[in-house]
Amino acid sequence: MKNFIIVLFSFTFICCSSKKNKESQVAKSNLLDSKIETKIVVAANQTEKYLSLLQGKSVGIVANQTSVIFKGEKNVHLVDSLISLDIKVVKVFAPEHGFRGKADAGEHVADGIDAKTGLPIISLYGSNRKPSKNQLKGIEVMVFDIQDVGVRFYTYISTLHYVMEVCAELNIPLIVLDRPNPNGHYIDGPMLEQEVKSFVGMHPVPTVYGMTIGEYGKMINGEKWLENGIQCDLTVIPLKNYTHNSEYDLPIKPSPNLPNSKSINLYPSLCFFEGTNVSAGRGTEMQFQIFGSPFVSNNSFDFSFTPQPNFGAKHPKHEGKVCLGRDLRSTEKLSSLNLSWLIESYNNTENKEKFFNKFFPKLAGTKKLQTQIEQGLSSKEIKATWQKGINGFKIVREKYTIY
Repeated sequence: MKNFIIVLFSFTFICCSSKKNKESQVAKSNLLDSKIETKIVVAANQTEKYLSLLQGKSVGIVANQTSVIFKGEKNVHLVDSLISLDIKVVKVFAPEHGFRGKADAGEHVADGIDAKTGLPIISLYGSNRKPSKNQLKGIEVMVFDIQDVGVRFYTYISTLHYVMEVCAELNIPLIVLDRPNPNGHYIDGPMLEQEVKSFVGMHPVPTVYGMTIGEYGKMINGEKWLENGIQCDLTVIPLKNYTHNSEYDLPIKPSPNLPNSKSINLYPSLCFFEGTNVSAGRGTEMQFQIFGSPFVSNNSFDFSFTPQPNFGAKHPKHEGKVCLGRDLRSTEKLSSLNLSWLIESYNNTENKEKFFNKFFPKLAGTKKLQTQIEQGLSSKEIKATWQKGINGFKIVREKYTIY
């Protein structure tokens, strides 16, 4: 009897342990499934949501090197994917930096022929920024699929504006395949003022606006920012499992001088230097992760670099000259604009009259920021003047958010 009780107890213990192990395995499995389910899925990967909108039609595509469908370790370009699915792609339109993303910032990009597909490539950063009506002749639907970084002076949203505008004029439907905004977790910066409107700032939004490019397109349309208030027949294919606080490391460089997540995070703050005599690291392998100038005091900064021509910077600012500044590669992730580096550089420059150039107000979106820095205002004081505009923008933004 005693032996029977021991055996029974052992059997019960084993069964309970087995049950707990199975429950534990199921829990782990569910956790893994949950992680798989919450992986961000870009719109381009969701072929089933847009293929029917393209079948039997002549299609134009606005794309660059980031316009890919992710398939494990192998990426398939959207253009190649659509052609393989018997979609009649007739023309590709390329933004700043070109279809393959190899041109310098601001470099004129010529039209051409894609070597792989034989398709004509129409540059939207060459003789015209807006596609001409003749260039869209015969196209029945347009697709826009470009990875943005969520900053007003990053020109892909300006390209989107002009594509939307010509599509509206010609009654051509436009499909935007949405992608994450790596700077979508905050909103900051001065609002764009109309007097400094340009291709690096077309809309009344703050420097960092916290929207995906699909949401931004909806806002352009809804706020009637296209010429004469016309509106585009716009369809946005949304992301899966994305929020504006989602962590997302871009798997492909969005442009030659944004090589990694650190540079993308620092870009909104450091790009202001493009409107000054300070280098933001072009001509190095640390683009938008460092800054420096030959015109500052030796006692002010402890980091130096010498810009040289490289991929993405054929003729970098201060080429061959030693620049003194800061190395920001170890800084924590930013959730707001950092003006301290800009102010510090201005305060320590030898000739303050030559610090700013004519491009600065266009990047800043206002003439006030330069004046505020010259007057000695602190970062906190400057940012306080932005709040009314930011609060007003948030009300507008809320109407168009998807995530």
